[in-house]
Amino acid sequence: MSMAITMDNVRRMGVRGLGAPLVLLMLLAMVILPLPPFLLDLFFTFNIALSLVVLLVVVYTRRPLDFGVFPALLLIATLLRLALNVASTRIVLLEGHNGGDAAGKVIEAFGAFVIGGNYAVGLVVFAILVIINFVVVTKGAGRVSEVSARFTLDAMPGKQMAIDADLNAGVIDQDEARKRRADVTSEADFYGAMDGASKFVRGDAVAGILILLINIIGGLAIGVAQHGLDLSTAMQFYVLLTIGDGLVAQIPSLLLSTAAAMIVTRVSSDDKDVGGQISGQLLDNPKVLWITAGVLGLLGVIPGMPNLVFLLLGGSIAGMAYMIGQRQAAAEAQPVAMPEPAESTGSEPKELSWDDVQPLDIIGLEVGYRLIPLVDRNQGGQLMNRIKGVRKKLSQELGFLVQSVHIRDNLDLAPNVYRITLHGVPLGEAEVFTDRELAINPGKVFGELAGPKTTDPAFGLEAVWIDPGQRDQAQTQGYTVVDASTVIATHLSELLQRHAHELLGHEEVQQLLDSLAKVTPKLVEDLVPKTLPLTVVLKVLQNLLKEGVPVRDMRTIAETLADQASRSQEAGALTEAVRVALSRSIIQQLIGPQQEISVAVLDAGLERLLQQTLQNAGEDGAGLEPGLLEQLQQGLTDTARQQEVQGQEAILLVAAGIRPWMAKFIRHSVPGLSVLSYNEIPDSRQIRVVATIGGRGQ
Repeated sequence: MSMAITMDNVRRMGVRGLGAPLVLLMLLAMVILPLPPFLLDLFFTFNIALSLVVLLVVVYTRRPLDFGVFPALLLIATLLRLALNVASTRIVLLEGHNGGDAAGKVIEAFGAFVIGGNYAVGLVVFAILVIINFVVVTKGAGRVSEVSARFTLDAMPGKQMAIDADLNAGVIDQDEARKRRADVTSEADFYGAMDGASKFVRGDAVAGILILLINIIGGLAIGVAQHGLDLSTAMQFYVLLTIGDGLVAQIPSLLLSTAAAMIVTRVSSDDKDVGGQISGQLLDNPKVLWITAGVLGLLGVIPGMPNLVFLLLGGSIAGMAYMIGQRQAAAEAQPVAMPEPAESTGSEPKELSWDDVQPLDIIGLEVGYRLIPLVDRNQGGQLMNRIKGVRKKLSQELGFLVQSVHIRDNLDLAPNVYRITLHGVPLGEAEVFTDRELAINPGKVFGELAGPKTTDPAFGLEAVWIDPGQRDQAQTQGYTVVDASTVIATHLSELLQRHAHELLGHEEVQQLLDSLAKVTPKLVEDLVPKTLPLTVVLKVLQNLLKEGVPVRDMRTIAETLADQASRSQEAGALTEAVRVALSRSIIQQLIGPQQEISVAVLDAGLERLLQQTLQNAGEDGAGLEPGLLEQLQQGLTDTARQQEVQGQEAILLVAAGIRPWMAKFIRHSVPGLSVLSYNEIPDSRQIRVVATIGGRGQ
C-alpha cells in the first residue's frame, strides 16, 4: 500500500518534468567527479546517438516551429559535449601514460581504427572536420539565423494585419486567428533563439580546437615530466588519445551544426518534410534528368575517362527520368467523366412550367472566365470555403442566417472581373488577378512596391498587385498582403454588412421567432400575431440593421415590442423604444468597455429649430432651408473627421425627437457617424462633449 502511494505521488509530481534537472546534475557530476572508462564510453555513445536523433528529427520535421525546442536542446547538447571534454581530458591526462584503452574503448576505437593509429593522419582529419564545421556549416548557419531573425521580426506587423484581414473577411474564426497570432509570435521567438543558439555552436567549434591543443601540450608535459616517458612514446600515447577524444566530440558537433543549418535554411511545408521537398522539386522535371544523363553518357564514351562509372550512373539517371515521365503522363491521361446530356436530341421539347421561371438570387457572385479556378475545388480554389466563412461570421454578428451565395460565370464580364449582386442588382465589382497578391497600404508603409497600382475594393485603400515572391518584402515594409480569394471575400463581407437590412425578410423573421419560441413560447405567442403583425416586426428589425444594430438579442427586442405595442403600432416609434432597450449593447459595440463617451452635440438653438420644423413638416424635414442643411452637413463632416483623427468613435448625441431624422440624414451624407439620443446613454456611462455643431455659425 505504501509503495502504491509512493508511486502515485511520483506520477502526480510529474516524472517527465525531472529530465532537465537530472541532465544538469549529470553535467555537473561529469565536470567535478572523475568518471570510470565505462561510464565515459556510455556518455560518448549517448552523445553520438542524441546528435543523430536531433538531425533525423530536423529532416522529418515539416515546419521549423514543429521542433521549437531545438534551440534549447542545442544548448543542452553543446554543454553535454563540453562536459564530456572536461571528463575525458581528466582521464586522458591521468591515465594516458598507460596507453591503449586507458580513456575508454570509444576514444581508443576512434584513435586506432578511424585514423589507423597514426596521430599525424588524425591531426589532419581533425583539422578538416573543424574547418568544415567552423568555416562552412557553423558560419553559414549563424548568418542565416541572424538574417532570418531580423526579417521575421520586420515582417511581424504585416503578418498580424493579414491575420486581422482574414478574420474580418470571415475566412477564419477567432480560434484560428488566435492560433495564427501565436504561430507568428512563436516564429519570431524561434528564429531569435536560433540566432543566439548558433553562437553556442560557433563557440563550441572554437573550444574544440583549443581543447585539442591544451590536451596535447598538457599530455606531453605530464608524460615526459611526471611519468618519465620519452617524447616519441608520449606523443604516441597522449596525442593519439587526444585526437580520438577530439574526433568523438567533433563528429556529434558536426551533426548538430548540420541540423541547425538545415532547420534555418529550409522552407516550411504543411505536407512535406525535407526529403519530400527535395524529391518533389529536384526530381519533378524529367527533362533535367534526361539532359544530365546525356552529359554523363558523353563523358563516359571519351577515351581515358572512367567509362564504366560514367555510363553506369548516366544509365541510372536516364532510367529514373523515364520512370518519372511515364508516371506524369499516366497522371495526365486520367479519363475525365463527361456529363450526360439532359435529354436526347430526338425527344420532343418539354412543356414549359413555373419551374422554368427561376427566381432572382438574393446574393449573387458573377466571375469572369479567368477567375473560375478560384471557385473550382478541383483546381485548388479556396473562394467557396472563404465565402462560407464570411456567411458564418456575418450570421453570428448580425443575429440571423445569411443566405447562400449563388456563384456563376459571366462571359459578359472582363476575364479578371467579378461582380456582387443583391436581388439581381449589382452592388459592386472589381478586377483581381489569380497569379498575383494584393498589397494593401493600411496608412503607414516604408517604401514602394513594383506592380500595377489599384485600390482595395472593400475599403478604398491604396494597394498594389505584386508577385507572390514579393510577399515577405511587402509585409516587412508594412503592407497587408492578401490573395485574390481574400480580396473577393472581404469585398463581399463589407457589402453584405452594409446592406444587411435587405437580407432580412419574412421567412428569416419567422425563423427567429420560432427559435425564440423554444425558450419563451408565451412571449412569442402573445407578440405575433396577437399584438403586432409580422410585417411590423420585420420593419423594426430592418430599421435596426440599417443603423448597424445587430438583432442577436431577440428576447429583449420581443419583450420591448410586446410592452410598447399598446402605445404605438408605428414601426419608427417601436424602433426607437427597442434602441433604448438595447442601449448597453449599442454603446458596447461602439466604444467597448470605456466609461467615458466622447460625443458631438448640436447647438441648443439649432436643435430647437430642427425639433420645431420636424414637428410641423413631418419626419421628411421638408421645411428645412437647403443652406442650413448644407452647413449642417459640413459641420457634421468636419466634426466626424476630427474625432477619427483623435482616434475616437464619431458619435453625435441629439434629442430623442430628432434622432430618427438625423440618423437618416447622416446615413446618406456623413457615413461612419453614429447618432444616439440622450435616452440611449446608460446611467453607468459618462458623457464628454468634444464639439458643438452650430448650424449657421459652424
